[in-house]
This record gives sequence, structure tokens and C-alpha cells, in this order.
Amino acid sequence: MIQRVQSIWLLLATLALICLLFLPLLTKTLDNIEYRIYTTGQYQHVKVGTAEGIKTEISIVPMALNIAAALFCFASIFLFRNRSMQKKVILVAILIIIALSVLCGINTQQLPGGTSGISLEPGTFLPLIAIVFSMLAIGGIKKDEQLLKSADRLR
Repeated sequence: MIQRVQSIWLLLATLALICLLFLPLLTKTLDNIEYRIYTTGQYQHVKVGTAEGIKTEISIVPMALNIAAALFCFASIFLFRNRSMQKKVILVAILIIIALSVLCGINTQQLPGGTSGISLEPGTFLPLIAIVFSMLAIGGIKKDEQLLKSADRLR
């Protein structure tokens, strides 16, 4: 049944990953240029006198990893009949989230001036939150398996 508690955890993980597409991971200001790192790419907000401009550098790989992780979390909700497959899909989603975090860390180090002066944004913590929700879902699946095993013993 879909209304199990792990379905709620997986939905929350999916929502965290979707929010990650729209929230910045971090910002850095250097020489009147504000750099913002998103999973969709790097955005530069340039202020020169009264003129303002935005330059972008779109990153396809982190964006694809983010979308793939969200899809894996969402698809695993509907694999409730096959719990072992559901756990495997969730573990793949966790690995994708870890790869996404590493890739965003590498993109951060490529900013001008390195990692000094970086301010963390709310999006920084969303991959960790998605991993925690996914782990809670795996815990719920294990509890379901134990409940079914105990019910089978009583028969």
C-alpha cells in the first residue's frame, strides 16, 4: 500500500531534491561580481556602476544528476510490492545524491579565489536532508519486512 510511512519519507526526499534545482547552494562576492552556484549551473551577477548584468554557465551533469535522483526517489514510492527492489532503487538514489554533492564541491573549488569568502545558502543542506529522508525510508522498509516475517511465523 502506498500510504506507508516510507512513502512519506520518499516524497519528502523528492521534494528536497526538486527544491535543490531552484535554491542556490552557495554565494560568493568578489570584485563587484556575485557568484551563485546552483545545481543547474553557475550564475554571475555583475554590478558595474549603474549597469547590471547576469552571466550564466549552465552545468548539464549536476542538473541531470539532481533530476535523476529526484526521479529515483519518486519512482521508488511505487515499488512497494517489491521491497528488495525498492531498497536497491533508494540506495542508487543515495549514491547519485552523493555524486551530485561531490560534483558541486568540485564546481565550488573552481570559483575565482577558491573557497574563501563563501557563504552557505539553504540549498547546501538539501542533499543531506534528502539522504536522511531516504535512509529513514529504508528503515521503514526493513520494519515492514520484519513485520511480515513475524506474521508468517505466527501462521
